[in-house]
Amino acid sequence: MTAFDHFNARFGAINDVLNAVNILNWEARSMMPAAGSATRAEQIGTLTGLARDLIVSSETREATAAAAEAAAALPENDARRGAVIQAQEAIDFHLRVPGDLVKARAAQHSVANDAWIAARQAVDYSIFAPHLGEMLRLSRLYADAIGWTEHPYDALVGLYEPGETAASLRTRFSALRDGLKPIFDAAAARPAPRSDFLFRTVEPELQRGFARRMSEAFTFDYTRGRLDISVHPFEVSFTRNDVRLTTRYRPDYMPMSLFGTLHETGHGLYEQNIDPAYTRSVFTTDLIGLYAVGGTSFGMHESQSRLWENHVGRSRGFWQRHIADLRADIPGIYDDVTAEEFYRGVTRVSPGLTRVESDEMSYDFHIMLRVELEQAMLDGSISVAEIPAAWNAAIKRDLGLDVPNDLAGCLQDIHWSVGYLGSFPTYTIGNITAAQLMETVHNTRPDIIAATGAADYAPLAGWLRDNVWQHGRRYSRDELLTRITGRPLEVAPYLAYLKGRYQEGN
Repeated sequence: MTAFDHFNARFGAINDVLNAVNILNWEARSMMPAAGSATRAEQIGTLTGLARDLIVSSETREATAAAAEAAAALPENDARRGAVIQAQEAIDFHLRVPGDLVKARAAQHSVANDAWIAARQAVDYSIFAPHLGEMLRLSRLYADAIGWTEHPYDALVGLYEPGETAASLRTRFSALRDGLKPIFDAAAARPAPRSDFLFRTVEPELQRGFARRMSEAFTFDYTRGRLDISVHPFEVSFTRNDVRLTTRYRPDYMPMSLFGTLHETGHGLYEQNIDPAYTRSVFTTDLIGLYAVGGTSFGMHESQSRLWENHVGRSRGFWQRHIADLRADIPGIYDDVTAEEFYRGVTRVSPGLTRVESDEMSYDFHIMLRVELEQAMLDGSISVAEIPAAWNAAIKRDLGLDVPNDLAGCLQDIHWSVGYLGSFPTYTIGNITAAQLMETVHNTRPDIIAATGAADYAPLAGWLRDNVWQHGRRYSRDELLTRITGRPLEVAPYLAYLKGRYQEGN
């Protein structure tokens, strides 16, 4: 075996272990009986700890050192050099973080998630609060072990969106808020379009049929994927040839399942279209966060889901082309609704309490609220017990709404229960990134825009595959954006997109 063969074999084994963790997490969040959570937590903790131990083992370090020596003679842009650098960074990271802390944090995910589900069922935050407190304690220890200078949030957000900090997010979100507020206020002040038809009763199986049809139209390959049910929609992959999507159904609100499915389809397309040569490699393994995932950052991954959900699925062309499919798959329910009414209904500005069901104009206020609370919990300026009241006050401040209970408020998201403190900014980063990518498509490939408007999604999928998906984790978010758009992330294209969609008359 060459030095690179040995290196790849070591990290292929690490990827195998983390894919086994993915399988356990998927099953726990989709079909595991409630009583299995305690032992599942131990299983996930053991395997996550094993992956970490493999990364810092003498065998892996020796293999990485040998590969680094061999890589020194390669061209600077050779992928193997990048893989070795990422491996070295991961080894250094995990030598700083105690293995017992990694295992404890991973095990707490399953326990806290079970408590979150119970709290939602009881509509009682107090059931979840102690588990959030423990997750917060472990996350602070984790941030300290990683190392930070200005704010503990810097260490955690860097796990999901390398390069972002509490300070950079304040700057980025301030510019977004200033630009977003007048567009939002003007749109919210206009008369609401018709939307009663969105709340008609539709059997879940009929909803599933239409959602899956649209997912397939977007080029998701169901010979290498599945669509199942979960409490909170998610996507997870066990290599590019086994990608799982989940959604949820509300009989009296079909858009929940449709847009949940389209959102997760975007994630799934990213994973299914990574270069086959990167299977079981550094470029499909988050060696820092200990996840088997091919997207280069959570924000870039989220950009793909928001792009397909909003830029495509909420477009006027989508409804013009697919109203007949909707009526065929869900017969007799929407015969009196036009494509234009559907478009205006699903793009209406109607501030709501739930993030995953919110309109595009309200969505980022939900994210900025959560980031604000995460940072406050981590620096100790707010306690776990104070979260419901703080949440309710922020919703009132930003959206003018009163929160009736914890289920509609601070219990609605899964992220804190599975330890994703620091991940919420990536949703807005995803929105911004999606707009910057689509601006480039509009400016350079009008043929792709025309095809998308005619319900031919293969050209857009092909462009994204060539420019984003195939690279896996080889390039950073800003490296990719600079290669594709000529510049790193900026807010202006997103504000221009929102203004264009929500200005009067559109």
